[in-house]
Amino acid sequence: VQLQASGGGLVQAGGSLRLSCAASGRTFTFSNYYMGWFRQAPGKERDFVSAISWSGGSTTNADSLKGRFTISRDNAKNTVYLQMNSLKPEDTAVYYCAARRGGLSRTWMEYDYWGQGTLVTVSS
Repeated sequence: VQLQASGGGLVQAGGSLRLSCAASGRTFTFSNYYMGWFRQAPGKERDFVSAISWSGGSTTNADSLKGRFTISRDNAKNTVYLQMNSLKPEDTAVYYCAARRGGLSRTWMEYDYWGQGTLVTVSS
């Protein structure tokens, strides 16, 4: 199973980015998995950002984001997205996508597969 995150970069505060995470693998059926996004800033713990059900019908987001980020998925493309708006310097982190079966989760230890991460840097 491979999860390839992309879309990170340098953006000014107030700007937007859309992250993508493409999944692949011979025995990996993307539509069977719940997907999540986490982030980790330098010297800090990995924090939950957002998660989405296998169908896309249910999502959960970190309360601290106050609706600025939106997760979505396209099962036909085996891809999950994270639309990030009104970015702030404190959003600077490496963003990771992850996959699990069995339900939405905000706990990174409950995810089975991880992407390599994509760096988002927000300048003030």
